[in-house]
Amino acid sequence: MKVFHNIIEARNIPNAVVTIGTFDGVHLGHQAIFNKMKSLAQSVGGQTVVVTFQPHPRQVLNIDSSNLRFLCTPEEKLKKFEEFGIDNVLIINFTKEFSRTPSEVFIKDYIIDHIKPAYIVVGYDHHFGKNRMGDFSLLNDLKRKYNFKVERIAAQDVENIAISSTKIRNALAVGNVKSANRLLGYTYSVTAEVVAGNKIGRTLGFPTANLELPREYMLINRGGVFACLVDYNGLIYKAMANIGHRPTIGDRGEDQPIIEVNLFDFDGDLYGKQIRVRFIDRIRDEVKFDSLDELKAQLEQDRDKAYKLLENINL
Repeated sequence: MKVFHNIIEARNIPNAVVTIGTFDGVHLGHQAIFNKMKSLAQSVGGQTVVVTFQPHPRQVLNIDSSNLRFLCTPEEKLKKFEEFGIDNVLIINFTKEFSRTPSEVFIKDYIIDHIKPAYIVVGYDHHFGKNRMGDFSLLNDLKRKYNFKVERIAAQDVENIAISSTKIRNALAVGNVKSANRLLGYTYSVTAEVVAGNKIGRTLGFPTANLELPREYMLINRGGVFACLVDYNGLIYKAMANIGHRPTIGDRGEDQPIIEVNLFDFDGDLYGKQIRVRFIDRIRDEVKFDSLDELKAQLEQDRDKAYKLLENINL
């Protein structure tokens, strides 16, 4: 997959099949768009092109920025694009000046004049350009003028739930990782560097790798214990994770929640290392115990439940 940061570099892509958007999470709805693009590209002997934006438009325009959360980092999003078979990605630097570009001017100056698409493929509710005035109807009006074809992908749903990044974020906010995973079409994960903790878990026989994520990527806001898989150094480990404020220990106050991960059948030093935690299912709420002995007894039960939830997963 080729990644371009300059519109000039994206010229001369043969029979380009283009889509445009932010694609946070690269969920099943986005994947339906990509599948259609790949089919069209194959039919015309062309290549797929995702046009996306960085930073996220809402960050630049300060639209509810205090509550802004993302399902994946820009690096993770690029990995997903490649995983789902995209040939080319054009990343446009999103600025306030760029946000004032009228919809037709954006299509002509950025897409038609440089990429010269054979097709533009969009989702059912896609909007673009100044004040999000551009939509499928505008593209339909422009296709003869600029000699391209346009396709719109219908809304996708899972178990009668229409898929959207917002619904996935809402599911994660209450700890419903199973629902989020169904809508994503893959297992929700976070990747971060392991930081030093207070080592109390080690004294209980449950050493943990502690992760502190930037606020915009901390989506699971309901504290609790989860069955997980951890990717580290080319291997996959079964694990359980606690997300919350550690009320029994009482050292987090109202700070941002921390993720503590206990890797099963692992013995080693992870400080300063990056690990990927994939959330499989939720075990229970975070609870304050009267003593560390009670906490240890509960952790043993949690580990048994996690093993059971993960027993049919082939590593």
